[in-house]
Amino acid sequence: MAPIFIIYMVEVGQYNTLKVVKEVDFGMYLDGGEDEILLPKRYVPAGLKVDDEINVFIYHDNDGRLIATTAKPVAVVGEIAMMEVADTNPAGAFLKWGVMKDVFVPISHQESRMKKGDKRMVCLFIDAKTGRVTGTEKIDKYLSNYDLTVKEHDSVDLVVFQKTDIGYKVIINSKHMGLLHFNEVFKELAIGDKLKGFIKHIRPDNKIDVSPGSMGYSRVQTEEERVLSLLKENNGYLPYNDKSDPEAIHAFFGMSKKTFKMIMGALYKKQLVTFTQTGTKLEELE
Repeated sequence: MAPIFIIYMVEVGQYNTLKVVKEVDFGMYLDGGEDEILLPKRYVPAGLKVDDEINVFIYHDNDGRLIATTAKPVAVVGEIAMMEVADTNPAGAFLKWGVMKDVFVPISHQESRMKKGDKRMVCLFIDAKTGRVTGTEKIDKYLSNYDLTVKEHDSVDLVVFQKTDIGYKVIINSKHMGLLHFNEVFKELAIGDKLKGFIKHIRPDNKIDVSPGSMGYSRVQTEEERVLSLLKENNGYLPYNDKSDPEAIHAFFGMSKKTFKMIMGALYKKQLVTFTQTGTKLEELE
């Protein structure tokens, strides 16, 4: 017999904005189209009332019913993330999802047998037979640089996938693979770490170089306050200027000399710092 597919008016495994239609002792029911979806009382924010709209995450509970939550899952359908194995059975493994239900990863979707406590990189998808959110370690088919959906300078979401000799392989927007070079990173990253970044360069073969943070002057602005704080913590003086050794700058500030010069130039134009032969002085402390 062919599987029976249920078509929902909401997106399972995603955030949905739904209207409150009924309040009960144990929570509130939301308008899910043909069916009402329970938002349990523990997740009902103060002041929520009938006819209000609320953004919630939708998933199946252990009895197969749709349920809503304001808890934040580790990942939504289509995303790739590092998840911890909560338990296993002969059919597969259950990974901690951040909501009241774990995500099931069948043995056929494991690269190697998962054990409790393991942390694995998985992609979430809707299983065609069950309609349930399921995980897979076989993420290659979800990643391609053949048809790119990003362009240079775009802001993107990054997940650290692998450490190489020259940098970190990262997953871009859960769709593409890119490289974050070591000289762009100022702290040790772990597999599965999530960070914001932007597309720095796309090569003719569609290989992508990325940088962390935001692009251009907005990126410089985010570092200005940190540099000013360092100056204040050191009595308004730091022994670094545009003639300082790049390695010394990186060791102290955690940034490249190029970025350091951009930041100091911006602070100088704002008349917040002055330069000496041996370093930089905070102008406002004079």
